[in-house]
Amino acid sequence: MQRPARLSGVVGHRATGRIGLLGGSFNPAHRGHRHVSLEALRRLRLDEVWWLVSPQNPLKAADGMASLSARMQRAGRVAAHPRIRVTDLERHFGTRYTVDTVLALRRRFPGIDFVWLMGADIMIQMPRWSRWPQLFRMVPVAVFARPTYFSRAMAGKVAHRFRQDRVPLSGAGDLAGRVPPAWTFIPIPHDNTSATDIRARLSCWPPATAGGSRS
Repeated sequence: MQRPARLSGVVGHRATGRIGLLGGSFNPAHRGHRHVSLEALRRLRLDEVWWLVSPQNPLKAADGMASLSARMQRAGRVAAHPRIRVTDLERHFGTRYTVDTVLALRRRFPGIDFVWLMGADIMIQMPRWSRWPQLFRMVPVAVFARPTYFSRAMAGKVAHRFRQDRVPLSGAGDLAGRVPPAWTFIPIPHDNTSATDIRARLSCWPPATAGGSRS
């Protein structure tokens, strides 16, 4: 039986609205995450964006992964916006895969219209995700441009599978209210920041005081 979620970082009384979900390891969070979130707030006409900081991404190695608390703390500093909320909902829900997290969120917040946010590079990787077609049928998806990935993403398995469900850019503002499957591609100014490059530059990441490489 799923244990109750304390939903830390989320406004407890919110029962309705349009919320973008940006998931990932955030190892570490950086300005690219914030850039996508701000564009999503504007382009998709969202009320908030929730960052879902994963305890451990099943597709990524635990080596070099900072503790969940360290990643949450940095994400909070990077987000620095009243409409971007940093959460550890996956830890509280006890979910491992995105599809299960979204299911739990829909049950907990039936009055909220969620949109899944991701970069074009993630769209290429998505066929490796657990039950990814089910995710597309549960929640609208907004795919944001990333340098060099557009052509591969648009020619990939996910775009081909749901090609008839693509929403034109002119309809992006109403994506949150659409019945899935529905997805759109959003060209935005490029931000080349990557967590990999940041980790290479930060000699103190993962923080030695954050409990090692596992969360």
